[in-house]
Amino acid sequence: MRDSANPASMQSQARLGLILLLCFYIVGCCLSLIYVANVYVQYEIAWFDEARLFSAALAVGPFAVVSLLFVFGRFSFGYFAGFYFYTMILGYLWLAAFSQFHYDHASASTSAFVSALAFLAPALFITSPIRQRFVLSARALDHLLSGILILAATIIAVGTLYNFRLVSLNDIYSFRGALEFPAWLSYAIGATSGALLPFAFACFVAHGNKWRATFVLLLLLLIYPITLTKLALFAPFWLVYVALLSRFFGARTTVVLSLFLPLSAGIVLAQLVKSGVLQHTQIINYFGAINFRMIAFPSIALDLYNHFFSTHTSTHFCQISFLKSFMDCPYTDPLAIVMAKAYQLGNLNASLFATEGIASVGPVLAPLAAFVCGLVIAVANRLSAGLSPRFVLISGALIPNILLNVPLSITLLTYGAGVLFLLWYVTPRTMFEPKTSELALGWKPS
Repeated sequence: MRDSANPASMQSQARLGLILLLCFYIVGCCLSLIYVANVYVQYEIAWFDEARLFSAALAVGPFAVVSLLFVFGRFSFGYFAGFYFYTMILGYLWLAAFSQFHYDHASASTSAFVSALAFLAPALFITSPIRQRFVLSARALDHLLSGILILAATIIAVGTLYNFRLVSLNDIYSFRGALEFPAWLSYAIGATSGALLPFAFACFVAHGNKWRATFVLLLLLLIYPITLTKLALFAPFWLVYVALLSRFFGARTTVVLSLFLPLSAGIVLAQLVKSGVLQHTQIINYFGAINFRMIAFPSIALDLYNHFFSTHTSTHFCQISFLKSFMDCPYTDPLAIVMAKAYQLGNLNASLFATEGIASVGPVLAPLAAFVCGLVIAVANRLSAGLSPRFVLISGALIPNILLNVPLSITLLTYGAGVLFLLWYVTPRTMFEPKTSELALGWKPS
């Protein structure tokens, strides 16, 4: 029998392919950050200096080795979220080598490196299933999905009473600051767009129900003129993108490609501008949305948070609304507003590494906070164990992007991640048997 038919040989080839893909990805991330620094030099938040290139390579090199965890780790939701966080920390280690902000960059970089390891340890490797004590029947699941569609349509209808404007992305900031929704509606919109509708979409894809899946995408798109957020406009396209990738590639490869492909497109466009083939104005909408805002900015936020809290008091988690009513807080405004006033970059929300870590306990204890957050993600792994990898990818497709820009506590509550985790727990695993799921849809298992 040929080696290519040997399972061990095939697994070895798959790992080698993933290693090569990760190597190209890491180089692409660094190259993209160079272009970001050149394009957005006027904002003075990202820099590049050829004289410091060797120092940046030394900072990134050891962390590149950490990517091997994604070669040998099995797919889980923690793998998905962990890879996005890996990208963010990689970007920060590169940017810190050029940062013009005055704070202890060596200590902050060490803290970021250790925090990443502390998060990835439980998020990647705690995946054992939790016994399902309650499982929805096929009929109950169908009723639940119908209920999600009705609820989403109702929430959107109510939302239009407060705002409905069809404006371009360039004009959203002229109107978004004036939007006011009741607290319950804000939570409902966040949970519906971040968790409920993606879950329904994944179920319909698994069952091959194209019409209902399309209706979910339409509902998601209608949330944009209500909230005027980029995430709302981005959501339906991202779900389709992840669904298509996972149709042709294995779970781990899909996770890497989900960022690598759009990142690479931005690099190509930036190079065409540098070569004089295209004008800066022709690429800025794409490059600004993907290479800058989506991928680079979460890393930049770490630089800003490290700088700010090197001279300001830690929050001790008082930025969490529930805790703020029980403890004294050195800041009266929400943390995003505090940072916005300091750096004039709009509301500056950031990931758990910046908020639950740097802002709350400082860089020394940040790895401990990251470890606890990793345990929370590990719970999601256990609640989703036994589900189709493709289903977890699609239903959870928006959460890693949200986590890059929003604290874990807010992601769990405001954006419905906690609800999604519970839905994974009660979802019947029988719906993913070969006759109805992966083999029928051409899903590749690894």
